[in-house]
Amino acid sequence: MKEKEPATGGNPDELLAKYDKESAYRQNLGKWGWVVAFLAISLTVFHLWRALPTNGPLVFLLQGAVHLGTALGLIFLLYPARKTGIKKKGVPWYDVVLAFMSMGSIYYILFRYEWITGPARILGFETIDIVVATIGIILLLEATRRAVGIPIVIIAGLAILYGLYGTNIPYFGHGGFDWSGLARRLFYSSDAIFGTPIQISSTYIYLFLFFGVMLTKTGVGQYFNDLAFGATGRYTGGTAKAAVVASAMQGTVTGSSVANTVASGSFTIPMMKRARFKPEFAAATEASASTGGQIMPPIMGAAAFIMAEYVSSVSYSDIIIIGIIPALLYFASVFIGTHFEAKKQGITGLPKSQLPTMKGLLKRIDLLLPLVTIVYMLVSGFTPTTAALTGIATAFVISFFRKDTRMTPRDMINALEQGARVALPVIAACASAGIIVGIVVFTGLGGKIAGGLLNLAGDNLFLLLFFTMIACILLGMGLPTTANYVVTASMAAPALIAYGVPEVAAHFFVFYFGIIADITPPVCLAAYAGAGIARANPMKAGVTAFKLAIAGFIIPYVFVYNPVLVLQGATALTLIPVIITALIGMAAVSAAMMNYFVYKPYWFERILLLAGGIMLIIPENLPVELTGLALLIAIGLFQRMRKKRDEKNDPQTA
Repeated sequence: MKEKEPATGGNPDELLAKYDKESAYRQNLGKWGWVVAFLAISLTVFHLWRALPTNGPLVFLLQGAVHLGTALGLIFLLYPARKTGIKKKGVPWYDVVLAFMSMGSIYYILFRYEWITGPARILGFETIDIVVATIGIILLLEATRRAVGIPIVIIAGLAILYGLYGTNIPYFGHGGFDWSGLARRLFYSSDAIFGTPIQISSTYIYLFLFFGVMLTKTGVGQYFNDLAFGATGRYTGGTAKAAVVASAMQGTVTGSSVANTVASGSFTIPMMKRARFKPEFAAATEASASTGGQIMPPIMGAAAFIMAEYVSSVSYSDIIIIGIIPALLYFASVFIGTHFEAKKQGITGLPKSQLPTMKGLLKRIDLLLPLVTIVYMLVSGFTPTTAALTGIATAFVISFFRKDTRMTPRDMINALEQGARVALPVIAACASAGIIVGIVVFTGLGGKIAGGLLNLAGDNLFLLLFFTMIACILLGMGLPTTANYVVTASMAAPALIAYGVPEVAAHFFVFYFGIIADITPPVCLAAYAGAGIARANPMKAGVTAFKLAIAGFIIPYVFVYNPVLVLQGATALTLIPVIITALIGMAAVSAAMMNYFVYKPYWFERILLLAGGIMLIIPENLPVELTGLALLIAIGLFQRMRKKRDEKNDPQTA
């Protein structure tokens, strides 16, 4: 008897609250909704106002204080101390107190700015300064726990303890700090809470997150889905391929793996199941594709902006150009994996009647103009601030071209409020990551960790890369992408650079593996969210997502061993062969993972496919690459012969 397929289910809001800490906020604020709306709208207007060419951002401490202080107040009003408080009406009195205390402690910098940056540096900070800093740090960590999760708070807490008591730790010891000195450095300097992550968050990142909100309001996300289905829906496994393409396009402007999975998956996963894909595979496809959205330029999960500050040799426009080829290779691998699975299951495309028409798609082509505008301006050398403002203005104007996207005054106000809401977890994560980075800088821990990794790996680059990969994945299981990159860029990337790995390749390496954690079992939250929609086994979905996204584990090694993939010393003659062999190799690896090539492989053929694929991916070794290619051709020919034989004996076999 055929087992009944589980129904598609899972309320998107409930799934987000369950698997995405950033979305676990109060649904019914009562009278405090007006306060939240006022603060959120004011914060967005502040960023738009300071981004105008005639104004420019305030100095880092002032800009950061408005940015972080308002965000912390909003977090305490929106995010309950426990998940059980999400559905309760109103805001408890103690959270109101914490909201205004957190705002006051950060705004203190605004009122004492002249003292903090002047006499205090010479005469010494007063007791009140240290008390306020202490309150601010404690409330920041609590706000981060609510909006982001406990892992980053634990790491930040351990970092603070290390700063205070790490003097006698073998090898990793340092000179030591008392609380007064440490609190002052963490709270009032440009190296910690108000360091590079918050400085970038308070200028570029906020604007680009608001740009993403504007695109959602104008229907661009749905247009991406329609484009994807129009382009791939009629082919073998069209629904799964469309999910991959749609997630790739949506990844250009969004950043959260879980949020992407739920937003896109609510539409694509049911369609994949109706096309006869297994629930676990449908969930895995959406999860792996949505996770890849964080490596897709130009936004790249907001980490691209910080990377441009950390990597001294390139600008932000260079980062997004460099990121294109690795991202396309990743999505190509997931796309190929869905093809092999569809061939194995005998799943065809959708009928033409169920697909968007080319005429209908062309009528709405103007919806892509904001994205085209922002990419053009970034590549042309305009500042990210100018590009973001222009993109926002373009999206606003485009919305009036048709009735269904036209923004009313209520829509505009809602967009301004939503712009702040989506930024809150990023702001908290950047500030808490700043604590970790500050401790690393103050104590010299980064250099010690880099030295430790180098000593552990000896003269073996592969071991160094492997240890770094494990560290990034472990951190990525608990930290959001931006915070993960900030920490690993401070502690792990220097070891790779010290070994001789090009700076860009080293930073992209740690960036990729921090993201891949979202689909690496056992903590694969994006896959769990997809499984919630598909009513599938979460762990099976995670394992399948791991198989589909195998390229994400291979590509970083490729651009370390051959930096031409990240355009370091690249020419057309050196780049094109690497891309071609990498694509063929990843197709072979994907075939081994999905258990299908030209035909259903024997177990030893899967091993040979995996070996041949890796041989093709290994750069600048022509004999090895030719051997790998010969293996694939031989396996393909044998499978083709076996397929014809089986079809002749039993036409229904294949």
